[in-house]
Amino acid sequence: MVNVAFTGGGTGGHIYPGLAVAESLRERLGGLDCRVFWIGSNGGMDRAIVEGAGLEFLGVPAGKLRRYLTLRTIPDAFRVVAGFFAVRRILKKRKVHVLFSKGGFVSVPPCAAAASLGIPVLTHESDFSPGLATRLNIRFVRKTGGRVFTAYADTAGFLSGLPKDRVTVSGNPVRRAFRAADPAKGRAFLGIGAGERVLLVLGGSQGAREVNGLVRACLGDLRRHYTVVHQYGPGQSPDLPGHSPDTPGHSPAEPKHAPGHPPEQPGGYIPFPYIGGEMPHVLAAAELVLGRSGAGTVWECATLGKPMILIPLSGSGTRGDQVENARFFEREGAALVLTGDDPSTAASPENLSRAVLALAGDPGRRERMAGAAGRIGSLDGAAIIGDSVSEMIRHMDGRYADNKVR
Repeated sequence: MVNVAFTGGGTGGHIYPGLAVAESLRERLGGLDCRVFWIGSNGGMDRAIVEGAGLEFLGVPAGKLRRYLTLRTIPDAFRVVAGFFAVRRILKKRKVHVLFSKGGFVSVPPCAAAASLGIPVLTHESDFSPGLATRLNIRFVRKTGGRVFTAYADTAGFLSGLPKDRVTVSGNPVRRAFRAADPAKGRAFLGIGAGERVLLVLGGSQGAREVNGLVRACLGDLRRHYTVVHQYGPGQSPDLPGHSPDTPGHSPAEPKHAPGHPPEQPGGYIPFPYIGGEMPHVLAAAELVLGRSGAGTVWECATLGKPMILIPLSGSGTRGDQVENARFFEREGAALVLTGDDPSTAASPENLSRAVLALAGDPGRRERMAGAAGRIGSLDGAAIIGDSVSEMIRHMDGRYADNKVR
């Protein structure tokens, strides 16, 4: 029996790529008696997402890694320590051969526990520059002879002290559902015709108030060319005329009854708090995507070759990773970026309207941006990492060095 543990979480951006790797790995170990499971926080949304994907989930205490002092610092420190010992017991009991980390503060105690037991640690960094969790986990990778996978080639320059042969550029793992997405299914889910042009607005799995506010301010302009499909975030409201929590069509269960198409507007407005399992098909149906630039969002769009308008999360409350991601896609020609203090490129209703209308009227430019996005998204991170991990397992023990592992 081969036992592989996955860890990471806190946001969908950490969990979904990990699930893509788990899916790929289970295929490659299909002829082998293998158990794959996930170790994550016993609070939050992690369990629901992982179990919804059909993977066993084991919850442990998790505390946020803080670089500043608050009333939560001490309780979080105790949870981190408790998480370390809880994971250590799991790893010993399950006789785990490899631990794969997808990052986030949840992943540090499991990586530390694996290193204390001599279990190889592998980790993936989704963003252009590594976050605190990845920088901490690198020492455990180094100690156990593991490997770091990065979405971007330039990220290797941030990984000091790690031999080059321990770093693999994989791209960002994306679930197979996105590579097999069907725009016709997306249109059927939305209840729209084949001729309707779709602008998909994404604020991440939790939504984004800034993006919601910008959409509210210039919805009339956006609807001049597009039906606007807006994932505004659980617990939030798009706060638009005609929207009410009691209005049918504001959940994925009843998408066809979204607010109507007023005669003075050629495009409609279809809001959802969260789209869920139909997202790959909805994304495939979109002509243009507007949203944040979290690693999951930009790579899922790239996988489907979608031109993007990105409004990265920025300011004192973030380390700037979304800005770095957005700038990379901008340099590659796959996205327009609205951010910063320059009035001509700031995230304002005027600039957003101008950008959407310009792209809507320029099919050649959209095609070039789509091609650039598709070239980035052609790197199949789930397959690359799955191959590497299965190869590691094959060489760990002679019992597995046969053709059962592909």
